Amino acid sequence: MTGGEISLYGALALGALYGAGFCYRDKGPAGLVVKTGSTALLALWAYLAGGPALLVVALALSSLGDLFLALEGEHWLKPGMAAFFLAHVAYVVLFWELASEERTLPVLAAQVVLVFGGAFFVRWLSPYLGAMRVPVFAYAAVILVMGAAALRLDTAYWLVTLGAVMFIASDAILSLQLFRKPADEPAGIAPSLAVWFLYFGGQALIAWGMLGAAL
Repeated sequence: MTGGEISLYGALALGALYGAGFCYRDKGPAGLVVKTGSTALLALWAYLAGGPALLVVALALSSLGDLFLALEGEHWLKPGMAAFFLAHVAYVVLFWELASEERTLPVLAAQVVLVFGGAFFVRWLSPYLGAMRVPVFAYAAVILVMGAAALRLDTAYWLVTLGAVMFIASDAILSLQLFRKPADEPAGIAPSLAVWFLYFGGQALIAWGMLGAAL
């Protein structure tokens, strides 16, 4: 078994473990290691498999974001968002360098629905953001551009497109948990599972689609 295969299997195992045992309750040090390790191993897999440098950078920055968001205290939210912001910048540049579909009406329609739907969602959420308003607006802008870039990709990269959409869906659910859920109300199991598996599954599909890997 190669180092790349070990990294991939390790990432999938840690991702499943975090979803099964940590994402819907207090994480503790073990949860932090499992969460951060899952995306870090995806980055290692991309590197060992000879993937594009921007893919490795995006996954590594995502792992750093996971680390910040797993730490206790709201003051870690901004560093976590900053790491993911930079990860999405890397994805935007990466996706824009890939082969794209012709500028068809369905592609344009999907991009319009995504961007305007996302903008309306953030506008609806804005009264609840408080001091996080500017960071959330900036983050929403870059992730929507990332999604629009993924939607234009050639059908050969359909897994990348699906993964990007899953990533956006995960962040939409997470934003509701962060800014609309009462602070004293515990996170529900269903939304916590949805956030994690959409996020981790999306990242894994982006990497899988980029590398063209198969078990």
